[in-house]
Order: sequence, then C-alpha cells, then structure tokens
Amino acid sequence: MDWNQLISWQNLANLIDILVVWLFIYRLIMIVRGTKAVQLFNGIIVIVAIKAISYYLNLHTVSYIVDMVINWGVVVLVVIFQPEIRRALERIGRSQFFGSSSHQAQEETDHFINALDKAIQYMSKRRIGALISIQMNTGLEDYIETGIALDADVTGELLINIFIPNTPLHDGAVIIRDNKIAVAAAYLPLSESNMIPKELGTRHRAAVGISEVTDALTIVVSEETGEVTITKNSQLLHALSRDDYLKYLHAHFDNVEEQKNWLQQALAFIQKGGAKK
Repeated sequence: MDWNQLISWQNLANLIDILVVWLFIYRLIMIVRGTKAVQLFNGIIVIVAIKAISYYLNLHTVSYIVDMVINWGVVVLVVIFQPEIRRALERIGRSQFFGSSSHQAQEETDHFINALDKAIQYMSKRRIGALISIQMNTGLEDYIETGIALDADVTGELLINIFIPNTPLHDGAVIIRDNKIAVAAAYLPLSESNMIPKELGTRHRAAVGISEVTDALTIVVSEETGEVTITKNSQLLHALSRDDYLKYLHAHFDNVEEQKNWLQQALAFIQKGGAKK
C-alpha cells in the first residue's frame, strides 16, 4: 500500500468534508430539539420517502407534484425559520472569528452569573419563589411561545421584580436564551417522576420536567424554605449552598477550555458538601 496515496490531500479533504457535514447535522439536530421544527423535519422525511417511491415505481404525476413541493418548500422554509436563521447569524457574528476575545466572553459570563447570584440571594433570604430556565443547546421555542416576551438584558434587579409576589409576571418561569431574558410567565412541562421528594412543589416538578425533555439548566428558589435547587438532564440538586450553585454555574458557563475541570470540581464539591438529592 502506498501511504503517500492514502494520506493524500484529496483523501484528507474528503475526511474534512465528511466531518464538517456531520458537525453541521449534529448542531442542526441540537438546535431543533425541543421545538416544532422537529415535526417539520418529520414531514420533510415523509416527502423524501414519497419522492423515492414515486421514482422507483415510475409514478410521474406524483413525482412532479413532489418536485413542485420541494422547489417551493425551500422558500417556505426560509420564511418560517427566518427568526432562527437571524439568531444563528447573530451568534456567528459574535463568535471569536470576528474579533470577540475569550477575555470579553469571560467578562460577559461573570456578569451573567453575578446577576443570577444577586437575584437568587435576594429571593432566597426573603423566600420569594422563582423558576429560571436557561437554554443550553436544545431549543426551548415551544415553551418560550407560552410566555410574555421581554427580550431584556439579564440583571438581578429585573429578575427580582419579575418574581415579586402578586405581580403580573411572577407566576410561571423566566426563560433565558443567549444571555437575554426571552420571556417571563412561561409554562414548563411537569414531571411525573416518583423520585421527586413529596415536599417539593410545582416549581420543582416543572424544573425536573423541562430537564427530562431538554438540556436546559433550571434554577428554583423555594417559596416555603428559600432553598435553591438546580436541575439539568433529569438530575435534581436540592438545597444548594451559595458556594454549591456558584461552582455549578461556573462549571457550565465559563470558557470551554475550563468547563471540564470546573464541572468535575463542582460535582465533587456538591457531593461532598451534602447537597441533598
């Protein structure tokens, strides 16, 4: 075997081509998870299947109609997904490729976590119930549609005001997307799990529920006890101290190269510190 031919530029280019396509498909799947786009993609698969069947069975009329649907479908998809396309392009524009430094990104992360911490501490001490869900990779569009749109910067003061009792927005969840408060008073799915302690209420069931169907990170402040709970990937971390939840938040939102070490340290700290699960 000629290794020079095997490790040729063409073979390397083909490998890169395949990896880029698979990365694109993976990111696309992660973006549409938890959104109505999943149903639309199921429809696309059905159309492609009909096209293939009509081709092999020589169903010319069916094939023609499907071709028309596909041709016009591209335009329809652009119109339907215009908000998602815009947000994706904005993310690219804010990426490091266009001059954003890791130092700036870390400052934004610190500001974000400090705002959450300020709100959590205030509400925990005064036993103000709160439910804050932060979008990670999986889209939360279906749940964002149930809330009242805000599109506001994340600040401790705003989060506190949203959850003050007997105000119009306090009942329901705040959903944060792309470091913005997307909506307030949103509805999250309630978990039916028997593993949730009976003393925990509806907010905790909603937090576990959203963690069962998405990878969102959700923070709960108990109205009865003031205790802080975090859920993610069906995992419930209950009665966290300030050090516990700060380590956990840093583990998930700090720079990518630091996340793995942060996460390992945070989980070890929480397990040793007696966070009640």
